[in-house]
Amino acid sequence: MHPRIEDYALIGDEQTAALVGLDGSVDWLCLPRFDSAACFARLLGDEDNGHWRIAPKDAEGPCTRRAYRHDTLVLDTEWETGEGAVRVTDFMPERDRTPHLVRIVEGLGGRVTVRSTLRLRFDYGSIVPWVHRSGEERVAVAGPDAVWLRSEPDVHTWGEDFGTHAEFTVEEGEQVAFVLGWHPSYESPPPRINPHKALRTSVRDWREWAGRCRYDGPHRDTVVRSLITLKALTYRPTGGIVAAATTSLPEELGGVRNWDYRYCWLRDSTLTLNVGLSAGYREEAEAWRDWLLRAVAGDPADLQIMYGLAGERRLPEVELPWLSGFAGSTPVRIGNDAYTQLQLDVYGEVMDSLYLARSSGLSTRPHMWAIQVALMEWLRDEWRQPDEGLWEVRGGRRHFVHSKVMVWVAADRAVRTLEENPELEGDLDGWRALRDAVHREVCEKGFDSERNTFTQSYGSRELDAALLLIPRVGFLPPEDPRVRGTIDAIREDLTHRGFLRRYSLDETTVDGLPGDEGAFLVCSFWLTDALQMTGRTEEARELFERLVGLCNDVGLLSEEYDPVARRQLGNFPQAFSHVGLVNTALALFGTGEAG
Repeated sequence: MHPRIEDYALIGDEQTAALVGLDGSVDWLCLPRFDSAACFARLLGDEDNGHWRIAPKDAEGPCTRRAYRHDTLVLDTEWETGEGAVRVTDFMPERDRTPHLVRIVEGLGGRVTVRSTLRLRFDYGSIVPWVHRSGEERVAVAGPDAVWLRSEPDVHTWGEDFGTHAEFTVEEGEQVAFVLGWHPSYESPPPRINPHKALRTSVRDWREWAGRCRYDGPHRDTVVRSLITLKALTYRPTGGIVAAATTSLPEELGGVRNWDYRYCWLRDSTLTLNVGLSAGYREEAEAWRDWLLRAVAGDPADLQIMYGLAGERRLPEVELPWLSGFAGSTPVRIGNDAYTQLQLDVYGEVMDSLYLARSSGLSTRPHMWAIQVALMEWLRDEWRQPDEGLWEVRGGRRHFVHSKVMVWVAADRAVRTLEENPELEGDLDGWRALRDAVHREVCEKGFDSERNTFTQSYGSRELDAALLLIPRVGFLPPEDPRVRGTIDAIREDLTHRGFLRRYSLDETTVDGLPGDEGAFLVCSFWLTDALQMTGRTEEARELFERLVGLCNDVGLLSEEYDPVARRQLGNFPQAFSHVGLVNTALALFGTGEAG
């Protein structure tokens, strides 16, 4: 049986990440960056596409228990067998030059025989490397990649079935540490690291970082776990945050809705910035703001919905036919052609983020306002275009209401920035007129007075969960009857077994794709926020409790949830879901104890 998405736990070093299964197998790892080719791709194929399992020799199924060490990204996985008990501790220490994956095996009782099976497959499971012994290390080389394995104390390894194997025993208190490292094959290997010292340093550093969290309300451990996950999905050199650590985990098992999420989306920017500022992580918020400024610099007409980790603009989509897909879900894709789409909402996200950064007292950058002015001047002339919308539909452009609302947000934040900072120069009257014109058009063309709800696009009867953001961004106040009507209509129309879909899939013309998908988790968090803003606090808290209950055993959420099969769907772990969780906790309970 294929593992479930929620069977995995995340480890990482803030430049890349690995997924570790309940069976002790590392089934996904891209080196050296989140968006590099995977050397372990069993997640999207089978064992021959690369993995590394360490577990008791006779253990066929999942572990007995696992957990992160409190307030860290260090994972402990334990087995109890007829021979005794053993623990495997997995983590990726903060890197100096190159990435390392450390796996420490420790005997907890009895005498346990442990088996290690390492199959390295470069280029997403397609290339079998040349493996040779160099001193006490096994070295695998193919093209630009070199990966080496060593152990402390030295454990005998042998080659078999294009894999590297080891078998050893541990008694109570004994430890065997494995270190897997990567470096460019044309460079000398990096200095060795001490795995035990690296473990102590990682635990200390993560706990110090988690201790800065200002939130002290209900479900604090879950909120901190979400913050740690967001930190782990941050590409430290640039401050960019990837949407997820994976590609092509399906939105429908066996379906074609499989996308690469190892990039940075502008749609997440305001909510991400708010998390950092509100939860006590100002440094991370500033790094994200700076990444945003670098990414969007240039011609406003060329603004993209997403960028690479360092702001790369070309992310061409390619299919990998040799991978069978997660649970048979094909095609497997790398790259994402959605980067070519027009989404007017990202202009609002950028303007809102930079307004929030300035009003929160983050240090300004000399070119920041000039970029904002250029964005506004482009938007003034182009905002009436149809676009692909927040959800990156591939069924043709429409006049999406959420996109127009975010154009209003852009104009509103430009006006407010000038009003609050008189030393800045800009077309205050023109932007006020733009704000009024957009508001008027949305209320005329995007509102269904018969049903008392805003619609997905002009002239349609479809609804969209993104409309729940209308009160949050300030387009209308929460007490406006049109807001409450929209919330109620969305709950009635898009609820699926207690959770929200993004939009109706009754008409495939909306997104241009066949098949189904699960409930989109961040949308249910938006519903929670909307209920709280309209005075229905108890309903909001009840929904929040149910959403928190969807986290897997180590506190992680994917993009979507199937309430029928009761399993997670989509790329994992998903930054958007964890941003939603933290923002909703802050909205419901503030940063302190709930009253």
